[in-house]
Amino acid sequence: MSADILRNPGGFKPVIQFSIHADNKVGRLNEIIGLFSVHEVHIMALSILDTTDSSIIRLIVDYPEEAQKLLIEHQFSYVQSELTAVELDSEDQIKIITCALVQAEINIHYIYPFLIRPNGRYALAISLEDNELAADTLRRSQLNVIGQDDIAR
Repeated sequence: MSADILRNPGGFKPVIQFSIHADNKVGRLNEIIGLFSVHEVHIMALSILDTTDSSIIRLIVDYPEEAQKLLIEHQFSYVQSELTAVELDSEDQIKIITCALVQAEINIHYIYPFLIRPNGRYALAISLEDNELAADTLRRSQLNVIGQDDIAR
């Protein structure tokens, strides 16, 4: 467990991702985006994995508790998971991220970029096999690991 978390339990909240199962039909993504928009839940990062019959819509929002309530209320099938998020000053830091994770022998499952950040910096959402070890490794490489509180508006 991270030393920061041990010193301040409940202080760092990892970024929450929703993986929403959606039928592959016209307007389904728009329906989800519209639902969040009406309730002022902002989509901060978005990725879609498409197959013939269905899609997995992966997204990170500023207020996951509200998003969870909406998904349940409107009967969307979803899985909630924690991701590691890293803020970038430039695209050169992507190499620092991948090198640090390789040296720590941490597998990357997938990566996608944030659409927007309140302070205007780039950020990546990274699905990894060990988030705590990855966060510690990335911090030791002088990278800024961000949490859910950092992306709330």
